[in-house]
Amino acid sequence: MSKVKLPLFDVNGKSSGEVAAAEKIFGAKQNDQLVQSALVWFQAAQRRGTHSTKTRAEVSGGGKKPWKQKGTGRARHGSIRSPIWRKGGVTFGPKPRDYNYAFPIKMRKGALRVALSDMAAAERIKVVDQFQLSEAKTKQAAKLLKDLKVEGKVLLVMGQANEPFLRAARNLAKTSVVEFKQLNIFDLLNADWVIMEKAAVTGLEEKLN
Repeated sequence: MSKVKLPLFDVNGKSSGEVAAAEKIFGAKQNDQLVQSALVWFQAAQRRGTHSTKTRAEVSGGGKKPWKQKGTGRARHGSIRSPIWRKGGVTFGPKPRDYNYAFPIKMRKGALRVALSDMAAAERIKVVDQFQLSEAKTKQAAKLLKDLKVEGKVLLVMGQANEPFLRAARNLAKTSVVEFKQLNIFDLLNADWVIMEKAAVTGLEEKLN
């Protein structure tokens, strides 16, 4: 299997050579339509869908006809709950609903492969041996990013759960931290740089194969 070379660094930001990553995962062909479809699906799935308006049946009041049918010179009305009245019910207004829909897992994986490949081709992926800081403090995580010479929106991808590193990095501005298992298309497309542990590269190769 062909390999893609990704730059490898230690926790101090010093170059340690390269990592050979699977071309299927980090060297896939560009497919904008697939990525767009995956992004739309992901954002739809995130919508809470709790919006709600009251219909004329749910608006309070209006049990009595506001005035008699004839003889007043005014338009006839049967209830102040009518949608044409101020504070009346809403016609065809939004109601709670689930915006999620089925999207094939193969297509989800394919979109992630394309997004990762685009980042790799743009040399926007850097691999770190291990996210192991001397102290679980934000300033240590900030130093790591500075040593790696990355700026803007940074996505840090852990190879496994790492609570000390998560505590240190999650408060950094424009920085997101995820475990490779939770990597999604939105986070990838929203990032200027992707910094991942060496173990995360291996994990993604298995997950997206």
